[in-house]
Amino acid sequence: MPVVHRTSLIESATLNRFSGAHLHLKLENMQRTGSFKLRGAFNKVAHLSDEALSRGVVTASAGNHAQGIAYAAARRGAAARIFMPKQTPKAKIRATVAYGAEVVLAGASYQEAYEAARMDCQTNHSVFVHAFDDNQVIAGQGTVSAEMLAQCSDLNTVLVPIGGGGLAAGTACYLKSVRPSVRVIGVQSDHAPAMYNCFHHENKSANRQTPGIAEGILVDCPGERTVPVIQRYLDDLVTVSDSEIAQAMVLMLERSKLLVEGAGAAALAAVLAGRVDVRGQHAGLIVSGGNADPEELPQIQHMAAESVSKVGTL
Repeated sequence: MPVVHRTSLIESATLNRFSGAHLHLKLENMQRTGSFKLRGAFNKVAHLSDEALSRGVVTASAGNHAQGIAYAAARRGAAARIFMPKQTPKAKIRATVAYGAEVVLAGASYQEAYEAARMDCQTNHSVFVHAFDDNQVIAGQGTVSAEMLAQCSDLNTVLVPIGGGGLAAGTACYLKSVRPSVRVIGVQSDHAPAMYNCFHHENKSANRQTPGIAEGILVDCPGERTVPVIQRYLDDLVTVSDSEIAQAMVLMLERSKLLVEGAGAAALAAVLAGRVDVRGQHAGLIVSGGNADPEELPQIQHMAAESVSKVGTL
């Protein structure tokens, strides 16, 4: 039985009209565990020895990698302990526990949860599986773009959300190796633009002041492995605001009946906000996850409506 679903690549007449392009949405929100993260997590856990698994698996995650590790560890009969930021949506916490993992809430950010997880590994001699800074995780994430190109050979541009850079690194590596002409553009939240700053060679910190609605890509420190890959292969990297993400989330729900999380709407937000010009092109947008917390929908709808009232309708 296959572990990973081959998710659909769909078009929406409404979104095509708004963008002036053929937008192809890669629905990783429909992936098992609700996000692309299962691909990298399972690839890594599948390569661990029985001895390593006997010591237990530990990771830090804002939610989606947590579910991927929990599922992968359960498939191999290993114990998993997941450190998650305290503001992680309840839906992601419940889902992770449902897959059989132990959840530990630690810190206000991914970085703080990561540091707590590392300390736990040192104490208990567990195996740490990084959410993005690992070659086998990166390779697993790259299978998203392999499927996309097989499903639509006409792709001119692919937009990929970026937090720590695992998905973007895997995407860029694959596409530039088999179809160098395809533009690969990263999209990051302006609440945590660490990778943006690295890519554009700006000596700034992430300067994350508020949690933000795209917690899946709110990463203070990008990976040591991912940064060089992204600097070499990515064509550009842009940022989007919470209000732009909220508008994209609401639009996808209203017009395409897709409930996605903030990170999953980032690529569409970049197109609708004019950060990336894809007019007349076939553009692939990776909808990275669908683990949205229903309790937050009224706040997101209000944010989107307030923003639209200021700048006008799409």
